[in-house]
Amino acid sequence: MSQASRDPKPAPSSGTLVYAIYGVEPEVQAYAMAKYSRSALSMKDSLREMSEQKAEKFLNTYYFQYGHRSIADLAHIAMAIERLSILAAIAVVDEQRWDGQERSTRYQDFSHPDYYQPEFGGNRAAQRRFCDTIDFLFSEYQAISAKMFAHLKERTPRPIDMKQEAYERTLRARAFDVARYLLPLATNTSLGQIVNARTLETQISRLLSDPFPEVRALGESLKEAARNPAYNVNGYALRELWEEIRGRDDGWGKNVYDLLMKEVRPAPTLVKYADASPYLIKSREDLAGAAAELMAGAAIEPAPPVDLLDDEPLEIEIATTLLYEHCSYSYRQIRDRVAGLGASMRQEIIDLGLKHRGAHDELLRAFHAGQQLRFDILMDIGGFRDLHRHRRCVQIHQTFTDAHGYETPDELANAGLGDNYDAIMERVLDVAAELRRGAGADAQTDSVYLLPLAFRKRTLFKMDLAEAAYISELRTTAAGHFSYRNVAYLMYEAVAQRYPVLARHFRVTDVREPVDLLKR
Repeated sequence: MSQASRDPKPAPSSGTLVYAIYGVEPEVQAYAMAKYSRSALSMKDSLREMSEQKAEKFLNTYYFQYGHRSIADLAHIAMAIERLSILAAIAVVDEQRWDGQERSTRYQDFSHPDYYQPEFGGNRAAQRRFCDTIDFLFSEYQAISAKMFAHLKERTPRPIDMKQEAYERTLRARAFDVARYLLPLATNTSLGQIVNARTLETQISRLLSDPFPEVRALGESLKEAARNPAYNVNGYALRELWEEIRGRDDGWGKNVYDLLMKEVRPAPTLVKYADASPYLIKSREDLAGAAAELMAGAAIEPAPPVDLLDDEPLEIEIATTLLYEHCSYSYRQIRDRVAGLGASMRQEIIDLGLKHRGAHDELLRAFHAGQQLRFDILMDIGGFRDLHRHRRCVQIHQTFTDAHGYETPDELANAGLGDNYDAIMERVLDVAAELRRGAGADAQTDSVYLLPLAFRKRTLFKMDLAEAAYISELRTTAAGHFSYRNVAYLMYEAVAQRYPVLARHFRVTDVREPVDLLKR
């Protein structure tokens, strides 16, 4: 077949050509697409005449020298990130322009514990204490999973038309929904992501600036993976083909080798300057100090699980949000202090969020302000991980802490496991406090890995009406986890109270209605 016969043909009515592209390195693809605005060449012509060297030269000029960062949006890279802690996975996926999937705890075998072990400054006794407690949590997870499955099986008869295998699989998933409250943040997981090179560059820089050593190391690993040869899923088959060709004709084999066995580096040019961000690091230090000074050791006041915040001047919102991320107080408690300051002192807080900004730094996430609907949400870490996936909204995270206590699923009490569960959590609290008192610069962050997913985490969610409707509708369905179902329904109720005419169009499921455990 000739090249002409393989070329796409124009649509009869308009002459428009549409064709997919396959088999091009991400940076070369970005180069070809970027040339549309700078050349009359078609995509096919651009791809035929280019090389990696041309792409690198083009990107060095336009991306780095001229600052045309949108070019990196055109290079998409698929990556696997395996054996990272749940804590680190939350950090990795915290990008608004992120696409990927993480392993679900419902479908993992935790009979052989696999978890991240912090260094604790080389303190062997602290490491042993940590590992003993993590092993204990996994053991209790297995025991409670089995007991919850037996409890659910006893109270939920199998329908005649439901196969035994499907029946048990569904109830085990429900049991895991309860047992997951015991899984610690140290639990290893895996995820896959497909991101454009600009998002990857931002992600790497953010991770390299993180206070957790594991997360910083992940930033380095992502950068190296983008610069080094990618895994070729067809590599083994292509090598066999090349060896067969070489066996028949060594000359042909040499010619074919470069084509078949070529190493592809996903984004060696576009991420080469991705480094830790002084803006993020220095701003975090300054704002944490400002938050501590403003709150002056105040006790954390009780707050509802979902708080739909009131309208306020933009400068108060920004100043409050800048401090919110660096302490454990509710938004309202911080805002009350901020509102009581003079305008000049509020401006000083805002200035701290801009003081260290470099020429190419995007504004801190706290400056993404002005949304009509802002929810201050306090919920268990496990349920938060599900809401974290809603990246159309702006999310401002507080760090992990045991200061807010933990959630207790109703089903545990119904199964007679409540006292045992509380004893487990109290043991974790005691060990976490002990580890925090240990020596080493990372004692505070290292101890956090011990916290199970039951512990509460505070996050500020800012969104428009469409996103509030989407979360409320999707996350209240009966098949979902009871934790985020309750939070999503509280979000709906808060909107309904303030905007009843609009909220009546939300198609939510009433979480107060009984749930058929066998419907997924």
